[in-house]
Amino acid sequence: MKEVKSLAARAKRYLRSAKLLIKDKDYESAASRVYYAMFYITEALLLTRGLSFSSHKAVLSAFGEHFIKTGIFSRDLSKSLKRAFGKRQISDYEFTFVISEKEAKELLKEAENFIASVIEYLKKEGYT
Repeated sequence: MKEVKSLAARAKRYLRSAKLLIKDKDYESAASRVYYAMFYITEALLLTRGLSFSSHKAVLSAFGEHFIKTGIFSRDLSKSLKRAFGKRQISDYEFTFVISEKEAKELLKEAENFIASVIEYLKKEGYT
């Protein structure tokens, strides 16, 4: 599926961007890129089930319904995705700098694990 590969490539690119933003000490932008990397790989995953949603919350909910509750992925991945969503909301909409270097690096590490797990699954299932 072309869309799955395209979204997976975008997720990887956004992770690289997040690393550069952390290096540049732009932690709010890095948190946003981290979340979107996770969001895009989640959208790719949902496409493998013929699912597509127009809202972020629907994507997060469907991930939980189709991939966490079924035992395909651990609950930790769902927690990481929800945490990244929350941090992205704060980083994109707060008027002050609110994401620390430590938080940004932790989010990045969680995102790398999240994306690696999903890509491994996609490869195993023959999508990438």
